[in-house]
Amino acid sequence: MANEFIVRSLDEIRFWARIMKEHALFLSLGFTYNEQKLIDEAQAFIVVFERIEEQLNGFTIHSDPKQVKAFNVQVYQAVANIWAYKRKVLGLILRCEIRSNNYALLVDHTSREAAYFANRLQELNEGKLQPLPEAIIKENVFFLKIMADHAKFIGHLLDPSERKLVDQARDFSHDFDQLLFQAVDLDSMRPESETPGLLDQFLDQNRVSVVSLRDFKKTARDLIEECRIKSNIHPLLADHVFREAERFIEIIDIFEESLTSNKK
Repeated sequence: MANEFIVRSLDEIRFWARIMKEHALFLSLGFTYNEQKLIDEAQAFIVVFERIEEQLNGFTIHSDPKQVKAFNVQVYQAVANIWAYKRKVLGLILRCEIRSNNYALLVDHTSREAAYFANRLQELNEGKLQPLPEAIIKENVFFLKIMADHAKFIGHLLDPSERKLVDQARDFSHDFDQLLFQAVDLDSMRPESETPGLLDQFLDQNRVSVVSLRDFKKTARDLIEECRIKSNIHPLLADHVFREAERFIEIIDIFEESLTSNKK
């Protein structure tokens, strides 16, 4: 059990600390030149999460669980701080106190991911390692919205002349909105949702759609890196959203394995 706690903790931090660092970079690039204080705050978070990544290299699966637990607490505080920063920025945008190239939905999106990361660290330190059926649905609700958001951002950041890719992004946005609504409906139907096979079907359907979106993101990322399409998408942002789709697929795998184990 201690080994699983360590593996899960280090895996979450390895993935999400990089995501938080990149969020800080993307936000800093989106501010206008006269918002230097907000830029400086964002860049300070880049340093914070780079240090966390460096510390992470000092841990292994054989590390002391108490030290890993303390590290989780340290990372949790950094994540709580960047969450508060993101919500502050969102408030400034919504009140029209700043003009930014960061969409309000994008800032909200990044804050939801920070809240998710902080919650995962808290759950791990509380010993919650195995997903429950209701947790599976809620996790999918979270990630389906993330995927829907990504499709919307891609559609808006592509050059309007890239009509085929823009249309594809809009189609993905619509598809994931529908999957999200379906997941919310399923969540409200519990305990009826514990009907044998219903969660399996739910996960299978999500997997097909996420794999399709992941492949679209990979193609877009490669084209952006090769300067073969016109867009305002930073190459690192293209890779960033691709990695998050990959992460969702990995989580679906974990959930399906958990459901299979529970049936035995």
